[in-house]
Amino acid sequence: MTTNWRAVQERLEALGFDPGKIDGVRGPKTDAAIVAFKRSVGLAARPTFGPLTEVALMGGAPDRAGADIPWMAEAARMKGLHERRDTAELRAWFDRTVRWIDPREVAWCGAFVATCIRSALPAAELPENPLGARAWGSFGDPVEPVFGAVLTFWRGAPTGWQGHVGFYWGEDASACHVLGGNQSDAVTVTRIAKTRLLAARWPAGQPVTGRKILLTPQGQPLSTNEA
Repeated sequence: MTTNWRAVQERLEALGFDPGKIDGVRGPKTDAAIVAFKRSVGLAARPTFGPLTEVALMGGAPDRAGADIPWMAEAARMKGLHERRDTAELRAWFDRTVRWIDPREVAWCGAFVATCIRSALPAAELPENPLGARAWGSFGDPVEPVFGAVLTFWRGAPTGWQGHVGFYWGEDASACHVLGGNQSDAVTVTRIAKTRLLAARWPAGQPVTGRKILLTPQGQPLSTNEA
């Protein structure tokens, strides 16, 4: 079997498994990433790369760019924007319902989700207060946590009013990996404990095309405050 190692490395990196330098050359770090990936999907944790592993890696997971989930494609496109460095770009990008906010002054995780949803589904009915993270707990329809789902979390206390909202990017054993805004003041992917998850929702009337994505923690600390 002829293997395109650059494509393998790119896929491993996209799924959260560090293959080292993306150079098309199989080395120890690439093998370690293969082992970690295989363990995450229930395959024998060995560095062999046969047909089963290739299908699981290259064909068994959705495109991480979210091409078939347009609001995820938009969310991924905005990765890296920072509330202070890119204030003007963020404000110009925000949906008209939330464009009045200054992301340096107002928590904008809900504005990020609202804008991504509206960019793909202009007629989508947003929560009455899209800036209220917990308001997204009744958005659309309930769904299992899958790629593209809107996830809401509690902050402070489960019964309090504070919260956070973002999109499911993947998960590991103890945390959801969330693509969202106002995470370290920017659009990032961050780990949030599953014990804080309140709800997973999907836009009403849209087919659920996302899947569960198993990732590795990669040494990232758990986020405890997304404000």
